[in-house]
Amino acid sequence: MISPRVAVFGSHPILTITVESRATGDSDDIHVHAGGQGVWVARMAGELGASPVLCGTVGGETGAVIAGLLHSLPFDTRLVSVAAASGCYVIDRRSGDRRPFATAWSLPMSRHELDDLFSTTVSAAMAADVLVVTNPLPGDALPAEFYRNLVADVRSMGTPVLVDLSPPRLDAALDGAPALVKLNDWELAQFVVGPVDEAPDRRAAVARLRDLGAESVIVTRGGLPAFATAPDGREYEFTPPRFDHGSPEGCGDSMMGGMATGWAQGLPWLDVVTLGMAAGAANFLRHGLGTGVRGMVEQLTPQIGCRDLGPHPEGETGA
Repeated sequence: MISPRVAVFGSHPILTITVESRATGDSDDIHVHAGGQGVWVARMAGELGASPVLCGTVGGETGAVIAGLLHSLPFDTRLVSVAAASGCYVIDRRSGDRRPFATAWSLPMSRHELDDLFSTTVSAAMAADVLVVTNPLPGDALPAEFYRNLVADVRSMGTPVLVDLSPPRLDAALDGAPALVKLNDWELAQFVVGPVDEAPDRRAAVARLRDLGAESVIVTRGGLPAFATAPDGREYEFTPPRFDHGSPEGCGDSMMGGMATGWAQGLPWLDVVTLGMAAGAANFLRHGLGTGVRGMVEQLTPQIGCRDLGPHPEGETGA
């Protein structure tokens, strides 16, 4: 049986270094991993049985370390070598909280490097069942038209595109008519430049996303139920099981990895979102990003609540 094929555009894999206290108290534990939004999406998709391929860049000393670390993860890579060093951050967790200690982000790419990255990603998407598009780091590392052209070109070939982007990259990607847009509530507020806490405002903001090109949308809201609009315009709330102790970092990326896997498998839209919600919940129970265990995801899937809110109310538009 052929595994579902998921291409992931994660332009800037990063080197993550985390310092934690040992239980003995006589020294520290230091954890070194390859990270970044695209890495975490691909990692969860691979854990769930898909065959992901990560498209991104590596450069400099940090890039060499990242490339080596990626070999141990459950996905393939198509990495473009660039002149600038790959990004890195150091997190201090010895107090129990995540405290940034040092960061170094990658510098902008040359035109030829951008062309190589674009063509590499399109090639991978042509052979995939779905393409996931994630943010760069730093956020302004790629021009907006890169996202507009990538989503439009891949969609024109018949490959569905799922995007997990913040404005203004989201604004550009909408021109390509992505099959699904995933974002959180503060990103949605940034998109409409206004509040989205109340249901009418949230509905109007999601309707605006759909008016501008998104076929379906899901908005995560922290501990509150996620709000989603299906391709047919029907609205839903999805509620994951509640856990009192866990780590929220990486839950959204794990969720996208789960949804990409379900989409590549050809699951119905509601099942795609349910699988994504379960993957995000599984990630919450772990400190590692994108490291939810497949068995736990399968156990959590039946526990995801789905409430049908009906069609979008007439008179509320995204205008």
